[in-house]
Amino acid sequence: MKGEKVRILVMGAGAVGAYFGARMQAAGEDVVLCARGENLRAIREHGLDITSIRGDLRIEVTATDTPCDLAPYDLILFCVKAYDTDAAAKAISGCLNPGGAILTLQNGVENEAKLAAIFGRGTVMGGNARVGVEMVAPGKIVHLSTGHIDFGELDSRETDHAKSIAEVFRRAGILGQISADIMTARWDKLIWNGAFNTVTTLTRRRVGEILDDPEGLKLLRTLMQEIVNVARAEGAKISDDRIDGYIAHSQKNLRELKTSTQQDLERGRALEYEALSGAVVRAARRNGISVPAVETVYVLLRLLDGAPKRSA
Repeated sequence: MKGEKVRILVMGAGAVGAYFGARMQAAGEDVVLCARGENLRAIREHGLDITSIRGDLRIEVTATDTPCDLAPYDLILFCVKAYDTDAAAKAISGCLNPGGAILTLQNGVENEAKLAAIFGRGTVMGGNARVGVEMVAPGKIVHLSTGHIDFGELDSRETDHAKSIAEVFRRAGILGQISADIMTARWDKLIWNGAFNTVTTLTRRRVGEILDDPEGLKLLRTLMQEIVNVARAEGAKISDDRIDGYIAHSQKNLRELKTSTQQDLERGRALEYEALSGAVVRAARRNGISVPAVETVYVLLRLLDGAPKRSA
């Protein structure tokens, strides 16, 4: 891939996938977005309209709802909601070039194993989307914070393949780092998502509103500590000051952020409670750890979900 135009499929062109896809397209890569419904129509007719702290971007990008029609791809960014993993995996079957990679940027810590079982462990990489974005209308995205991807091989090696993907991300200005311990990084991100995504969704508040409430802040810290305890039991190397670091970063940079799960609730879409809380509960039970706060929000999100109709 080094120095060459790369054909990339973004499987799931919501706010995160569309943002990164637009940056890679702007850098000269050959990008295809897989989208649905009104979002697909808007992208086809008007392209993507991104208001960003890094500079606004309006760009045309190829979009489809049948990714195999435009295959093969050198890289597939797998950005669908966790509950759509199986269906999306079926939709991209046979779409990857030999030697290509599937990089999951999904919430949670269970999707790598699912994808590896289908496509082979050597084909799948894990990654974290470190970005604050909101899709305010079909094809229209507001980028509020950060904007990079951390990723790595599941076996922790820094391979030539990973380096070539890093070069693609570097050209697009979206490279964070190649992680030597991607599952620690995945658990690390779940510390934030498992607390902030869940509480903002249940209360319908933005990040800053929760942080400004003393009891809200206490709840966030309780959830994060429970997730840290489980992550460490699962082998993740999480530092003692991680919670304080996340709180400080959120206070400074993420106050106006509306989390992706809250956005899903407002749009009547299914909620990722299994990826955000269910995975923690299941891991806690495997390790004999008590997580009463996480179990509570898990039940509340499941009840709130109520099987809403999904839309693009």
